[in-house]
Amino acid sequence: MFFNTFEYAYFTSPFFSMMRKALIITYYWPPSGGSAVLRWLKFAKYLREFGWEPVIYTPENPEAQEIDESLLKDIPEGMEILKTRIVEPYGMYKWLTGKKKHERIAVALISEKKQAGILSRLFLWIRSNLFIPDPRVGWVNPSVRNLSRYLKDNPVDVVITTGPPQSMHLIGLKLKNKLGVKWVADFRDPWTNVDFYRELLLTKYADSRQKMLEKSVLENADQVISVSPGMTAEFISMGVKNVTTITNGFDTPTAIPEAPGNGKFTLVHLGSMPKSRNPENLWQVLSQLTQQDERFAQSLEIKLIGKIDQSITESLEQLQLLRYVARESFVPHEQTYSILAEAAVLLLCINNTPNAKGILTNKFFEYLSAKRPIVAIGPRDGDAATILDETQAGKIFSYDDTVILKNHLVALFDLYSQGKLQVSGSGIEKYSRKNLTHQLSELLNHLVS
Repeated sequence: MFFNTFEYAYFTSPFFSMMRKALIITYYWPPSGGSAVLRWLKFAKYLREFGWEPVIYTPENPEAQEIDESLLKDIPEGMEILKTRIVEPYGMYKWLTGKKKHERIAVALISEKKQAGILSRLFLWIRSNLFIPDPRVGWVNPSVRNLSRYLKDNPVDVVITTGPPQSMHLIGLKLKNKLGVKWVADFRDPWTNVDFYRELLLTKYADSRQKMLEKSVLENADQVISVSPGMTAEFISMGVKNVTTITNGFDTPTAIPEAPGNGKFTLVHLGSMPKSRNPENLWQVLSQLTQQDERFAQSLEIKLIGKIDQSITESLEQLQLLRYVARESFVPHEQTYSILAEAAVLLLCINNTPNAKGILTNKFFEYLSAKRPIVAIGPRDGDAATILDETQAGKIFSYDDTVILKNHLVALFDLYSQGKLQVSGSGIEKYSRKNLTHQLSELLNHLVS
């Protein structure tokens, strides 16, 4: 057998034989951790309830951003998981840059040191121009060969690819061309309009190659799914016809207390914070408030959970805010809601990039479920702003707002001091993972009917 399997089982009961099957091709899967794992792990968790049996195809040895064993418990019992080895260039990169073998590589071009270094830039150039569309491209052809043999003996109703990495979509494209399978391409992030694309040191040839591959995937997929209305509108403007939006979401948490639980006016930011998410106006306002209000200074805590670009650390240092900062580079996902429960305010920093209006992250929806006031920095006419207005879960401020942001934080602190800091979270249930999986199942049913 060409696959190594984590839980490999065939179902012979009448119940499972009646279910439709979806082969889901994803680079990110437990025990890998981080937000990229959650979307299809949660879809797989609930798909059986809506008449679909998921089969997962994923690398045996991925370059994981983090390891999170707690996510393994969300994998449905007995689900078929196919794994093959992948060869990636990161081992050479670690050797060249003096990193340890098991050291994690930051995502989204986050630099946690002041100087990226000439070797890092050289590797970025190589990664950008020799590995198109991304460093996982070497897994495409072996996967097509392996899955072609598998599908002849184990037919499925639909193949689903999710990217990034966008190489996953090339597997779907080749399987469709070779076998004529129904194919859904799910985009968690844009391809050539992703926030860091312009930092990739691309040659003209590499740029044109990326755009050609993107166009081929978008034109040939039977269905394209995006995670935001803004991204869907962008695809439509590119001529894509069969595109729909299914956002990220949240699992309904166990009871979260109505009030913060750690005795501090704690501002929590979950997730990575690259340079493009540095909320400089927020840091300026917090610096002013700590200098002007001793009570605010004594209560303030800024909790940053995730990898942080050096530019954020420098901003906090310059504004004398580091004393208020508590940092953790990673926490298992099962601890997310206990961290949110301690928060007085949840910080959402949207990349200050051309695609900002269409950015809706996993953490945004988990914020909604926690029913804590959200303070967002980003475009005031974007998708996040629309949902915040719809749910009354918080407010969004542009990248250069200071006066109204300061007034809002003062008002939130006053409510916190009075024990009245609450959010209703009106209408958020439509963003639950189960409801979104129902939406996905209806789309798949229509596709294969």
